[in-house]
Amino acid sequence: MLATLGLLAMTAVWGSTFVLIKDVVGRMAVADFLAVRFTVAALAMLALFARPVARMSRIELGRALLLGLLYGVAQLLQTWGLKLIAPSVSGFATGMYVVFTPLLGTLLFGQRLRGVVWLAVLLATAGLALLSLRGFAVDVGVWLTLAAAALYALHIVALGQWSRPEQAIGMAAVQMVAIAAVCLLATAPHGPQLPPDRGAWFAVLYMALVAGAGAMLVQTWAQAHLPATRAAIVMTTEPVFAAVFAVALGYEPLGWRMLAGGALVLAAMYLAELGPRREAPPPELWHHEV
Repeated sequence: MLATLGLLAMTAVWGSTFVLIKDVVGRMAVADFLAVRFTVAALAMLALFARPVARMSRIELGRALLLGLLYGVAQLLQTWGLKLIAPSVSGFATGMYVVFTPLLGTLLFGQRLRGVVWLAVLLATAGLALLSLRGFAVDVGVWLTLAAAALYALHIVALGQWSRPEQAIGMAAVQMVAIAAVCLLATAPHGPQLPPDRGAWFAVLYMALVAGAGAMLVQTWAQAHLPATRAAIVMTTEPVFAAVFAVALGYEPLGWRMLAGGALVLAAMYLAELGPRREAPPPELWHHEV
């Protein structure tokens, strides 16, 4: 339950960032924004958690770097796709990681899922569609975003396999370093431009320290305690929180699609979190060793 609450808090923070991102990327290039954001997060995590990083084995370091590489490339693909399609379609396509996660878990690691979890996946997908879609055309931007969703799903599945509570801090810090490296490469050859004003700096620091470093730390720790598919379903509450903040701040009106979509996503989370507890699966389905 504590791991689930941690993931919910993390997605609430992510949901709060949509308004900030919309404002900042209007004043600085997307690649520059991502590079500065994740570089600040990486430096902060290395300064705070140098000892846990130093204690990691070569295998653990390699796994963390690979996870960060997956996440960093996914961030870039999602952002490039967002330039070509509507934000609502981007939100739905990105949220398809909730479908890709159980599929990849089954294909790569032979994970078996109960019917109630598949039902939760379907409910979450339907909720995302109601929250996000106002028409859907499959073009290059959609394919880029679906590729990003697949990489997010692969990150979730692999993190669920490799993360252990005692390694979570070091693994989160090394992942952040790899993400920063990927985003810095995307700004080549000129390198990243710094935020243009105080307001942009505030948004970047919040995104770096709270929604970046803090969220990665919480996700890495939480996924040491939760199966990957359940974690993915809990994280689909991100657009629900985004809608709540958008309504509260006056950016969007409250409509039936928002209410129905949010209710479906929350129902999916309830099934994914409480359903499996009625009949505990065998231990190997919860912690599959690689």
